[in-house]
Amino acid sequence: MLKPNKSEALGSQPIAGLLIKQAVPASIGILVMSLNILVDTIFVGNWIGSIAIAAINVVLPVSFFIAALGMAIGIGGSSIISRALGANDSGKALKTFGNQITITLLLTVSMVILGLVFINDLIPTFGGKGDIFEPAKIYYRIVLYGVPVLALSMMGNNVIRAEGKPKFAMIAMIIPSVGNLILDYILINLLDMGMEGAAWATTASYICCFFYILWYFLSDNSELKIDVGHFGLDLPILKEMSALGFVTLARQAVVSVTYLLMNNILFDLGGEASVTVYGIIGRMLMFALFPVLGVTQGFLPIAGYNYGANNYSRVRESIKLAITYACGVALLIFIVIMAFPEAIVSVFTQDEAVLKDTPNAMRWVFAAVPIIGIQLIGSAYYQAIGKAIPALLLTLTRQGFFFIPLVLILPRYFGEIGVWISFPIADTLSTIITGLILNREIRKTLN
Repeated sequence: MLKPNKSEALGSQPIAGLLIKQAVPASIGILVMSLNILVDTIFVGNWIGSIAIAAINVVLPVSFFIAALGMAIGIGGSSIISRALGANDSGKALKTFGNQITITLLLTVSMVILGLVFINDLIPTFGGKGDIFEPAKIYYRIVLYGVPVLALSMMGNNVIRAEGKPKFAMIAMIIPSVGNLILDYILINLLDMGMEGAAWATTASYICCFFYILWYFLSDNSELKIDVGHFGLDLPILKEMSALGFVTLARQAVVSVTYLLMNNILFDLGGEASVTVYGIIGRMLMFALFPVLGVTQGFLPIAGYNYGANNYSRVRESIKLAITYACGVALLIFIVIMAFPEAIVSVFTQDEAVLKDTPNAMRWVFAAVPIIGIQLIGSAYYQAIGKAIPALLLTLTRQGFFFIPLVLILPRYFGEIGVWISFPIADTLSTIITGLILNREIRKTLN
């Protein structure tokens, strides 16, 4: 059954305050999660060695993609749930949640089995060559064990946000981050378990997160109270969920392909040191953009609920404010990165080759950051309102349509610098296209 509707605030409170109320907990959760990745990299780099940073960077595409199944199912289903709650369709909301749980377990367990079977082929494919192979294999196998739990946690977190409960979603993101850092210190520093310690710390931390999310849905905090009948797969819901979730899955798949290409291209251009440079920059991208991603996460349930309630003026206002907030904080991030790249890099490692090459590369990668809020909010809008095809196309513009072709072409003419300048070019082109399409949508549909 569905508890009394507490999500109706999404359709009644002032947008500015509501967006902040949704975005701040999301930002804090992403911040803590990003800090976890950042500090984890610092611990690994200083306690195990710089080669360990490259090893973890190699494993990320595989674990990210499988975990992205949970995120895709979570976001796809949450879009349906937000609109169903806005339209007072409790049956569809409950059935969608039950289907999310069933399909997440089926897909992720299957992917983990395949990932373990083909372990020796996948790691070199993703750049785990030379001295990187063995530590990457150790980390990969252990982290993969916990991927179904991670996927369920990612899925559940998005459903919590769809219910309009950003604080609980924030706590769900904080738990694995804090747990991982504590376990990193114990297993790597105190017990000297090396790569195994780093991997078990990550896996155990997500198990803790899963139990918190399970408690949330079993407690009185959640409106969604499902029974056994809701777990049976419903084809119409699966089709809608898959279409919307595929947007997120495609984005994560492109991220995995990007890691694959970058690790291999950089290894050929500069060996292990260049892969490590990308490992550090990748962590900084995850960390530094946390408030922008928080605004995007906070925007999704507001846009979805009000679109489901046919309150288009509130949808239009939420788009404009979300873009303003996202671009504003992105500008501040840009200023800090441009001013202090050397100091930032020195926190990760004292390797001279890495210290020499990373600051300039980082400046190029972050060069177009002030405008990316337009691209993120634009693609998120279509996902929130259930329009899968434009959401997919806009999501793929940056990395799929522009970045991957650029990173395959430019290094042939400019060497390693060609890799780094591909980032701002792709950001700029994708933002222009998204801005034009979103502006047309606002004038045509939301007016």
